[in-house]
Amino acid sequence: MDLAHPLDGLDAHPWPASSHAYGSAEDVPGLLRALSGPDQDAADEALSELYGSVLHQGTVYAASADAAPFLARIAAAGHRTADVMVLLGGLAESEDEYGVPTGTVRAAVAEQLPLLLPSLAAAEPDVRRATAWAVSHTRAAGIALPALRTRWAEESVPAVRAEVLSALARLDPRTGAAVAATALEPSQPAEVRMAALFAGLDAGAPWTRTMHTTMLSLLPADALCSDLDHARGEPLSAVVKALLGRGHEPAREAAFALVEAALRSDRADVRTEGLWAADCACMLSRSAPARLIRSLCEAAVDEASVISMASLLGQVGSVAAPAADVLAPLARRNPDEVDDHADQALAALVLAAPAKAVPFMAAGLGRRPRALDAAAGIRAPADFVLPYDDGLLDAVRDRLSRSESLSGNEPWQLITLLRGWGADAAPALPELCAALPRFPFAAGTTATIAADCAPEERGRAVTSLRTAAEQGSLPAAQALYDLIGEPAPLLRCLGEGLRGGAHELRDAALATGALGPQGAPLVPALRAALSGPSGDTTPALDADTALAEALWRVTGEADEVIAVLDSVFARAGQNPWSRWSVVRAARAAALLGPAGRPLVPRLTAALDHPAQAPSAVLALLAVADPASLDRAALTEATLRSAEWDTDAMRACDALEALGTTGMTGDQLRRLATLAHGDARVIRSGVQTALIHEDEALRTRLQALTPAPEH
Repeated sequence: MDLAHPLDGLDAHPWPASSHAYGSAEDVPGLLRALSGPDQDAADEALSELYGSVLHQGTVYAASADAAPFLARIAAAGHRTADVMVLLGGLAESEDEYGVPTGTVRAAVAEQLPLLLPSLAAAEPDVRRATAWAVSHTRAAGIALPALRTRWAEESVPAVRAEVLSALARLDPRTGAAVAATALEPSQPAEVRMAALFAGLDAGAPWTRTMHTTMLSLLPADALCSDLDHARGEPLSAVVKALLGRGHEPAREAAFALVEAALRSDRADVRTEGLWAADCACMLSRSAPARLIRSLCEAAVDEASVISMASLLGQVGSVAAPAADVLAPLARRNPDEVDDHADQALAALVLAAPAKAVPFMAAGLGRRPRALDAAAGIRAPADFVLPYDDGLLDAVRDRLSRSESLSGNEPWQLITLLRGWGADAAPALPELCAALPRFPFAAGTTATIAADCAPEERGRAVTSLRTAAEQGSLPAAQALYDLIGEPAPLLRCLGEGLRGGAHELRDAALATGALGPQGAPLVPALRAALSGPSGDTTPALDADTALAEALWRVTGEADEVIAVLDSVFARAGQNPWSRWSVVRAARAAALLGPAGRPLVPRLTAALDHPAQAPSAVLALLAVADPASLDRAALTEATLRSAEWDTDAMRACDALEALGTTGMTGDQLRRLATLAHGDARVIRSGVQTALIHEDEALRTRLQALTPAPEH
């Protein structure tokens, strides 16, 4: 092949018929020309564009496979070889293929190995390193492994040598482990020893004392990570993650021993990496927080270390109570001033030892946004209520009395605090009523507190809510209805809401449904608001589901509701971004009970999707003929959803509904692992809430199955 002309045949390819992330691949020839051309700025831009189109956020397409031969020729011809090799390696590495059979893109890159492998002997170290990384992701061990072995025997540059070892381990873990065993000697470069540790881990080799000592000797190891291996950007954390992933006690103990040793180091940079690894361990292991809290406290040697670990201490919640004395000195500092570091410490103290945090909250309210968010915002665990305190109530009332100075989330957070205190917050009713025009969401809290107040105070709240409702405030109208059962203002506001946009419409529909038969005057508006078969966006689908639910609750007429929900299922099936719309439609279907039996085929189809399965199971239990249900299959779909962490809490609901009586032995074992195992089940979502959510899930799951006997 004439590599002087790497783009031969480029124009003969039917690029417009191929596709990438942005549709037609007709722009790819121009990008490839620019990439191989003399203008470096144009080549930079072309490379960036190719990453965006043929390797879009890790996803590959038909055009990715089509571009691979030309990219390989460009690299082999010496045009930005290292950069193009990394792009080719990314194409081969991808597991996320869109619109092509599995393995198509990787195979297309592997076919170019005869062109790529010679670059393992290039003069430039960065080219050799990128080539080793790229060719290993083709998984074509028969072709690439001999060349990599040769490179290993000849390579002297540490960074390249490390990448070659990683490549060997990626293609053949046993070969990698054998080579790694010879590369742990202290005489070996640090990069190579780090790669050798990972090679041993990847091959499943036992974690030895030598490996433990080697890892600690490499700390701080942050500079040793390969910029090509983003998953191991923090080496100590990556080792801890790999050990915890083995799922047995010796490996878990080895992981904890590494973290504890790093946290107890006399070097600040090593302790920092130890903290990163502790964070990783606590996110993955249920036993990690209790095991590591003492070492974390010992690592809090100065203000900087307290600040760096404050977030983690807050995330582990009450397990961090022993760290209260570590957090308190900083948390109570400068209450009359904005102090970001004090705020971080107080936020952690709120979640670790709430009673100790309350006086500091009262003193600094208005100047501690993180702490307020931890007490009553998105960082607060579900059902968390900060202990009541007279001084804090006075501080909240003072802030609300100056509502013009409030901004952002603070008004909602202050009102959430009051709601949690219930009748104890009754002295704040005047401030809540005064805040209604500015903060309509205060209405629900006003009604909740007023419900338990003396008649005179309750009457003042009713007057304020009625005034706000007459001015068109839906929250006030809803609160007024909840408090005294007065429907007229609510019906009027809901009628307006049902003529609004998709989100407003959905909320109004749900509130209408809550009225039951009293919502009958709004039935024509509910029907008029349905989007019809053309509404295939997620907001439109969710609004239709809410409207169907409302129609059922108000009219009890199943045929119309079934038709709407069936349409939602059908339209959501055409839109891959609407999978959660199926979940919401399934929840609505469950309300119908046996009347929803015509939806059984739709619900059964949803069992195949782990995110949709728990809600589909609950709906089938509600609507299907019990004799027709394969409960073992329903249990299997539910367990799979929980294990994959796609909707773990709803999966728990489904497991509770199914019960354990009909479970197979394997299913009981898997349930016990979810309930009593050390690995966290909930691993995705808002990071600050993961541990709290997983602990709540564990408590519920353990109620389903007894602890295994030891």
